[in-house]
Amino acid sequence: MSAPSLKRYAWLSIAAAVATILLKGGAWWLTGSVGLLSDALESFVNLAAAIMALSMLSLAEEPADANHPHGHGKAEYFASAFEGFLILVAAASIGYAAVDRLLAPQPIEAVGIGLAISVLASLINLATARTLLAVGRTHHSITLEADAHHLLTDVWTSAGVIVGVGLVWLTGWLWLDPLIALLVAANIVWTGWRLLHRSAEGLMDTSLPADQIAAIEAVLKDYRARGLEFHALRTRQAGARAFATLHVLVPGQWTVQTGHDWLERIEADIRAAVPRIHVTTHLEPREDPASLRDVPLDRPED
Repeated sequence: MSAPSLKRYAWLSIAAAVATILLKGGAWWLTGSVGLLSDALESFVNLAAAIMALSMLSLAEEPADANHPHGHGKAEYFASAFEGFLILVAAASIGYAAVDRLLAPQPIEAVGIGLAISVLASLINLATARTLLAVGRTHHSITLEADAHHLLTDVWTSAGVIVGVGLVWLTGWLWLDPLIALLVAANIVWTGWRLLHRSAEGLMDTSLPADQIAAIEAVLKDYRARGLEFHALRTRQAGARAFATLHVLVPGQWTVQTGHDWLERIEADIRAAVPRIHVTTHLEPREDPASLRDVPLDRPED
């Protein structure tokens, strides 16, 4: 059975981004706060990232073809990398606006209604982020997880801005507003860097997480107790799909049919232990010393 489409959650993210842009933009227009402006600018990043996520999720769901025999799952990494890049651009814009306001402070107006609007926008982001994170983890979608973490960062960022604007209102210290905007920019840079790093790891065929490798090893341990041996286990993550290859050493006197039947059971057990994994096994005679030459990635020349 094929996995359910995740594109509707990208549409949810797009709707949330449009709503928060309107709300936060209105809050900035009413108050003139550069902190709230920084918050509104990040929502534009959220919108661009959500549109990119929709495009890449659509591509990732395309079936394998002659030119892409392993499927299109890695398209999700382009979405998270693009989001990371946009976050860095937004951070630069926020930093520029904050420095300008720090050099030329301006009073903040209509603080009460501006903060109320910003709180409403943050609640929308929080609800959307929790939904995307749960679905992303369930279906192993790095695109939805990245979007969710970004929105959660946006929630905490908004909380900092709201506190900062409130302090300016109470104390009259106008320099607090641009200072908090600079802190927001620094936080955004860190988020963008983490997304870029994670995307690069995915494109470089990083192995599966330790818990999933442990699940595979638990399956193999059971078969080792039955007299089989294994080596050259290699795993990689490609978007929502995982891949694993391994060599299975069986008694040399077994027939091809017997060995094939055992490999089918091993592959089925690994698929049951690790969701959405494609397993490729290689059968070798346990008694032949040449079998162990396949342990490295590149087999030595004869």
